[in-house]
Amino acid sequence: MPKIGPRWRVQFRRKREEKTDYRQRLRLMRSGKLRLVVRVSLKHVSAQVIRGTPSGDLVITSAHSKELEKLGWKAYTSNIPAAYLVGLLCGFRARKGGVDECVLDIGMQVPMQGGKIFAVLKGALDAGVSVPHGDGALPAEERIRGEHIAQYAAKLKSGKESEYKARFSGYIQKGFSPEQLPAHFNQIKQAIVTQYGV
Repeated sequence: MPKIGPRWRVQFRRKREEKTDYRQRLRLMRSGKLRLVVRVSLKHVSAQVIRGTPSGDLVITSAHSKELEKLGWKAYTSNIPAAYLVGLLCGFRARKGGVDECVLDIGMQVPMQGGKIFAVLKGALDAGVSVPHGDGALPAEERIRGEHIAQYAAKLKSGKESEYKARFSGYIQKGFSPEQLPAHFNQIKQAIVTQYGV
């Protein structure tokens, strides 16, 4: 139990719930730049370009992995290829809205080199939005295209058919073969560039 004394006070609710790091948020707000806010869940990825104001955050533009399904995306909506496409979509929308530069806001998420957060960042960079970053954090092009998923699926299919069907049941239900993911990724990426490209 925390010690209670004359100077003790209740922390903000979002800090108690470990949802907001107020020191990090204050540093980002003081930069005066727009924030590229990336959030990753077990099923989805979202990206928003946000301007902080005294009265609250103002969303300039956003993209969500659910939108990829409208473009024909048949794979999972929370893997590295989907994260990249969300970043690309958000980046193109931001450019059309006159946004050229942002800073990355990952909130309380733990950054992992080459992970989904940095796949979103790579997508935004490829769309033409300038975001300060270290090159070592970005995922490799092969992972962005989903070649690691396709290779793993091919390996399971040739050896463990039952495990293949269990792990890729979502793909199979949609009538999509995970081995075709890199080609499918290129197709959806081209559709985004054609429809939203600046």
